[in-house]
Amino acid sequence: MNTQTAPRDMVRAASNIGTHDGYMPGFGNDFETEALPGALPQGMNSPQRCEYGLYAEQLSGTAFTAPGPERTWCYRIRPSVKHTHRFTKIDLPYWKSAPCIDDEIISLGQYRWNPIEAKQGLTWLTGMRTMTTAGDVNTQTGMAAHIYLVTQSMEDEYFYSADSEMLVVPQEGRLRFYTELGIIDLEPQEIAILPRGLVYRVEVVEGPCRGFICENYGQKFDLPGRGPIGANCLANPRDFKTPVAAFEDREVPSTVTVKWCGGFHQTQIGHSPLDIVAWHGNYAPCKYDLRTYCPVGSILFDHPDPSIFTVLTAPSGVEGTANIDFVLFRDRWMVAEDTFRPPWYHKNVMSELMGNIYGIYDAKPEGFVPGGMSLHNMMLPHGPDRDAFDKATTSNLGPGKLENTMSFMFETRFPQHLTEFAAKEAPLQDDYIDCWADIEKKFDGTPGRK
Repeated sequence: MNTQTAPRDMVRAASNIGTHDGYMPGFGNDFETEALPGALPQGMNSPQRCEYGLYAEQLSGTAFTAPGPERTWCYRIRPSVKHTHRFTKIDLPYWKSAPCIDDEIISLGQYRWNPIEAKQGLTWLTGMRTMTTAGDVNTQTGMAAHIYLVTQSMEDEYFYSADSEMLVVPQEGRLRFYTELGIIDLEPQEIAILPRGLVYRVEVVEGPCRGFICENYGQKFDLPGRGPIGANCLANPRDFKTPVAAFEDREVPSTVTVKWCGGFHQTQIGHSPLDIVAWHGNYAPCKYDLRTYCPVGSILFDHPDPSIFTVLTAPSGVEGTANIDFVLFRDRWMVAEDTFRPPWYHKNVMSELMGNIYGIYDAKPEGFVPGGMSLHNMMLPHGPDRDAFDKATTSNLGPGKLENTMSFMFETRFPQHLTEFAAKEAPLQDDYIDCWADIEKKFDGTPGRK
């Protein structure tokens, strides 16, 4: 039997055709993978008796009748009804869900925060810090933006969210996600998508760990339509990696925490729930290396809308208006002639939460530091500060490459409300609004003056 043993005795497939380093390439593919030979039925989904005494079970990510239904058939040691028991409500005071509106907090404004430092003893659950919420988790619209601070692995602790899928954007440290469907290693300049309902445990590989999370309550993330761009560039499907099957067969007291309708519930079981030996389907976790993102842009004049840098989009009920867009600003060449090259001044219907993974962001060369984040809520004007404007309007516009930069944006059609933590405990830059204070009036009515 050609298998390899990962830490914690988690056995994963090593001989799946088309795999590389424990992953299968593609986005939204119908994958099939088995950690033991012959564990995956062929030609049918639910045989009368499964190999190895396994149970067949379907995990559905959409309604059965949805166009292009998302589902995965799992062949597991126990059915998942054995992975929960009676629930007890618990409190995770820093993890909030929408609606979370405090009338004493002003969310209308331009805000920016310094990085939040991780303290010892924080796990994936206790280290979650919600910064903003939007929409309503009960009607499955909108999102929440979090900072995660993790210094301690989960030991015989497991989690899943019934509310949302999680887009994970590391900024510091390395994490390992042991999921029902396989193992994902994650480091800065990569992202991961953890589907709604997926059970997993998070281990610190190299800490402390800090990063950003977009908790998506609505329809799942998809690749944006490229339109006139055509079939290539942006995020190419082949660069997404889905893990091969892996499982634990451990008889040990374990805790499972479930997030449901914004509340947290805990149950105790006597074994590991990560017991799927084989699976096939298109509803699965994946990772993506942001360094493979191929940006496109203007090659003559003008600065395109930032939507040109969309990596992933989660649709809403309004065509062309996203519940969430995940947008990436990475290294790229700037060649536009006679053009104001940084993002122009603007206000729009979308609410923009940005995070800095590393380097310098061209519209804000000072103050927006790696690990920091900013919020420009819907219909709030924003744009370059005085120094960025002066540089952009006086520089020699030869071809130039933006280097040492990687920032991103969680953009949503809904207003984002600050949590109490974001407003009162997180390291808010009180003077951020003043970065535009020294912008000069240049108008004097003289014809031909620029």
